[in-house]
Amino acid sequence: MLTVIVRRFLLAIPTLLALTALLFFSVTTILGSPATMMLGEDASPKAIAELNARYGFDRPAHVQYFDWLGRALTGDFGRSYTSQDPVGAAIAGALPVTLELSAWAILLAVTAAVGLNSLPNRPALRRFVVLGNLVGITMPNFILGIGLIFLFSVQLGWLPTTGWVPWSDGVLAHLRHMIMPVLTLSAYYFGAFSLVYRAEFSDVYHRLYIRTARAKGLSPAKVAYKHALPNAILPVITFAGLSMGHLTGGAVVTETVFSMPGVGRLFVAAIAGRDFPIMLAVGMVVVVGVVVMNLIADILYTIVNPQIRLE
Repeated sequence: MLTVIVRRFLLAIPTLLALTALLFFSVTTILGSPATMMLGEDASPKAIAELNARYGFDRPAHVQYFDWLGRALTGDFGRSYTSQDPVGAAIAGALPVTLELSAWAILLAVTAAVGLNSLPNRPALRRFVVLGNLVGITMPNFILGIGLIFLFSVQLGWLPTTGWVPWSDGVLAHLRHMIMPVLTLSAYYFGAFSLVYRAEFSDVYHRLYIRTARAKGLSPAKVAYKHALPNAILPVITFAGLSMGHLTGGAVVTETVFSMPGVGRLFVAAIAGRDFPIMLAVGMVVVVGVVVMNLIADILYTIVNPQIRLE
């Protein structure tokens, strides 16, 4: 297991370098002059030159990249152009909110998709799962979030409309603020994971070792959860690892709808204010998160099904 982790980690290093370089050059070069974007097209050449000199935009692009990367690896992402506060502090304050939201959403989506699709096939259950798949995959996050707010907050008054409460202010208050955002963010993944898992589960359930287990008199639940699930869940693990980048995009919309102080909302504010250090820091967090989640997915493969050998 340690060999697998070290090997995957070493393979991840060039990937991270390539992705962070693409991120940096797309924000600071490909999208246009940062100084021009910050000051506007009508800014004078003198003002643009002064801003370039102030923030080092007049240096060669590769020099700027390696300087930024070196400081970022030490946790120094610079200062916000709008507030002049350290970017690292802003990320550290917003990241736990997004991580918790994403973790709850993925956990709920995987558990519900695997649990419901492993149950005996009954018409009422299948209709409920198919309806959930349809709603989750086709309905945009912001529409679903607004609909949940209208139903559970405006009409029923069961849950707070928007906002976020830390754990220190009370467990119940915190969870009540998390219910609707988690449901909103997990809806798409429940539908996607259900389709992937159901297709694999149906294929696995007709294999010889499953028929043998059923012939031995094992209960349907034991056959499904002990023998079929470990093999059928492997594509879901892969899909969950690959979905981290998309999950961040969903978190941006969800946090904006529910006014949560997470990385997604911070990123939206950075784009609106053309705050490049925050944009780069958030992008790097997303890139590292995707690579780490793929590493975890590879490791889970060997834990769930030891017959798989990673080369």
